[in-house]
This record gives sequence, C-alpha cells and structure tokens, in this order.
Amino acid sequence: MQERLQKVIARAGMASRREAERLIVEGRVTVNGCIITALGTRVDPAHDAITVRGSAIKPFPGKLYIMVYKPPGYVSTVRDPQQRPVIIDLLDHGISRVYPVGRLDYDAEGLILLTNDGELAHRLQHPRYGISRTYEVKVKGVFPQEKLALLRKGIQLEDGITLPAKVSFLKKTTANSWLSITLYEGRNRQVKRMCAAAGHHLLKIKRISFGSLKLGRLLPGEYRYLTKQEVRDLYGLVALFP
Repeated sequence: MQERLQKVIARAGMASRREAERLIVEGRVTVNGCIITALGTRVDPAHDAITVRGSAIKPFPGKLYIMVYKPPGYVSTVRDPQQRPVIIDLLDHGISRVYPVGRLDYDAEGLILLTNDGELAHRLQHPRYGISRTYEVKVKGVFPQEKLALLRKGIQLEDGITLPAKVSFLKKTTANSWLSITLYEGRNRQVKRMCAAAGHHLLKIKRISFGSLKLGRLLPGEYRYLTKQEVRDLYGLVALFP
C-alpha cells in the first residue's frame, strides 16, 4: 500500500514529519536509488528501498502492543534531552519503534501502553472516546467527604472544570489518605492538580488501569505483550476493527 514519503520516514522514527519534508526538499532521501525532492511522493514501504541521509529504512515490524509497569524515575518518552531514563530503556534490545500512549509523570508509576499502531494510539487519547484511567493515590491529610464530592462532580482548575470522576477511599491514617480516582480525560498532571485544588498535597500516584487494561501482577520495570483479546477489547472501545 502506498503512502506519502514523509509519513513513512516519520513513522520509521528517522525524523519528525516536518523534518522529513525538509530532508526530501534538500535531496537527502532516495527511493530505489533515485533522489526524491518532490513532496507528496508516494511509496510502498514494504517493497521500495528508501534511504534517509544514507541510512536505509528497515521494513516495518508487525503491530506491537506492550504493557509496561513504569517505575518512578522514568520519562514516558522514547528520548529525553536531559538524559534521564526513558520508558523504552525497560524493553529488551531489538524492540523498537513503539511509542507510549499518553504519559505518566516522571515521579508517577504504573501502567502505560506502548505500541506502533498509530490509529489505535490516536483514538485512545482522543477526548471523544473518554477512555478511563484509574489511579491509586496517596495524599497528605485526611480527605473529608465534602472534598471527595467536589472531585466526583468536577473541580475548577486553571484550564477549566474537570469532568466528573469516580473517587473512593481506600484507606486512611491520621496523617495521610489513600484514594482511588478514575478519570475520563487526560489533562497534564491532572490528578496532582485536582488534589492540590482540594487542598491536599499528592505524595504518591500509581496507575492501575487504562481502558480495559489492568496492571494486574506486573511488577515495577516489567512488561508483557497484550493478548489478542486485550487488543480486540481496546479496538472495541474506540470503534476500530483490527
């Protein structure tokens, strides 16, 4: 199947879409030995030999779906300008060209999905589908019922009122509370900001589910491939057909 050349280059991880367009115009991309300078050129990545700055694009692997238990201290990207550990570092060598679906904060832990299925990843993150994300969180102080009601109904943040959330107590002490919070939107640092808006400092956060996926018995730093049924369930959540 033919695709735009710049899209193929970007999907292979050789450059961003914009950078790929620049490389094409500069004559630094070849297809079957011929220099290509026309944007919009269509190629078949399964059959055409494509090089970028002299490096060949390898044939694309099949679709991969990997659940990772991200420990604290890892960045949910494939590379980090500050040279901090990244989520890809947890995978065995040879597994490449998979990307995280959404993000977990550097100090957060728990379930994150990695895949090279771009359409599924896009839909799972799109607000239209309201994919659930459940977290176990530890906050400073005892959370009163009226503040739980605020989080359930929606609480005012600087970027607007949050959607209604499912919130329940897990346990509490005289100093701290443990809550379960399920969100249906994916704003930046949302759980931390919601707790702060309710007057409680977030001490720990762990994502235990994402859509139909459950963290289960996976340990920090471990990963596993999704089963066929788990992939089908994700497709069903976003009205895709594998």
